Amino acid sequence: MSVVVPDEILASTRMTAAEMRQEIAVMLFQREKLTLAQASRFAAMHRVAFQHLLASRHIPVHYRLGGAENS
Repeated sequence: MSVVVPDEILASTRMTAAEMRQEIAVMLFQREKLTLAQASRFAAMHRVAFQHLLASRHIPVHYRLGGAENS
């Protein structure tokens, strides 16, 4: 599935496409809709870099039991 954000919407946010992906990934992670691994992939970031992004926003990382983190 692909999501298309019209250029005028992206321009109105004054964000790059990469920044938009990161914002969506952070929001979905914070709402526990994506795991850390899924959110970092969605944001097209290395997992450690995504963790640093979360830390810079004071968003805690909660690890799930049972290895779901690798999903």
